[in-house]
Amino acid sequence: MAVSPLLWTLFLFSIIFSLQSSSSSEDTPITRFQHYLRFNTAHPNPNYTAPVSFLINQAQSIGLTAKTIEFVSGKPVLLLTWLGSNPNLPSILFNSHLDSVPAESEKWIHPPFSAHKTIDGHIYARGAQDDKCIGVQYLESIRNLKSRGFVPLRTIHISYVPEEEIGGFDGMMDFAASSEFRDLNLGFAMDEGQANPGDEFRVFYADRIPWNLVIKAEGIPGHGAKLYDNSAMENLMKSVELISKFRETQFDFVKAGKAANSEVISVNPVYLKAGTPSTTGFVMNMQPSEAEAGYDLRLPPMADPDVMKKRIDEEWAPSIRNMTYTVSELCH
Repeated sequence: MAVSPLLWTLFLFSIIFSLQSSSSSEDTPITRFQHYLRFNTAHPNPNYTAPVSFLINQAQSIGLTAKTIEFVSGKPVLLLTWLGSNPNLPSILFNSHLDSVPAESEKWIHPPFSAHKTIDGHIYARGAQDDKCIGVQYLESIRNLKSRGFVPLRTIHISYVPEEEIGGFDGMMDFAASSEFRDLNLGFAMDEGQANPGDEFRVFYADRIPWNLVIKAEGIPGHGAKLYDNSAMENLMKSVELISKFRETQFDFVKAGKAANSEVISVNPVYLKAGTPSTTGFVMNMQPSEAEAGYDLRLPPMADPDVMKKRIDEEWAPSIRNMTYTVSELCH
């Protein structure tokens, strides 16, 4: 007997709905991961209260103790502990961060905090790789070990810190300087790494130093039809070109297989700011007196910071071209 296209479509929809309903009601590592992803912890207004409550419940469900510490009001550090059989030994710390970078919702295939899972198993969510997957993996690993009766020799701590994406000044920096941190008696600590689609676990023993580089140019303002020497935009664009060429030389080592991404100096433009605003956008027949560009610059451990600053001072933002710059070193 032939089945009409309408009935066949309804049948398929019923199967999909059934699968989605059953998966949403399951309590598995994947659904717990999705639950964690649905908390909007993106800057500039991350929600820390709900995910911390969720993580505490998960920790208590597998017999871990939980403690929250607020060095800055509204920015909690969550510390979970699995007591070892010999707690006098130096302990182990696994760290993760709660916050995530902003998400432009309109440019996502699926809403960034829906944790939508596709049929082929892909999960779409802001923070899925950086680094909520790791925060959940800690708990799921302990859950698995406990189910097999394993007891660690050393005490294991898991920390979930706020504000990592904006430097960690109100999170890990305060925590690391605290008596609570010293009392952990740490012998080994591991922070977040890179998510890997395969079965390998990558371990990094060093990290690049992040710099926020802002270069500014000044010049003669004037009519858009005239050619001026040393205009702000001209000076800035010279610097942009020099920085782009430096970036290319560093990237060439990576593309040629002679260095890993983590072994070169990366410098990426994140914003440009110039122009005279108008009610419809910008004044198009006027050259601005100021122009500015911001860069995310990362130095590997083997790079000399003084050499980098000398390059910025003499080539990228020289005072002889009416240039100035600022470097903000983050505490990642």
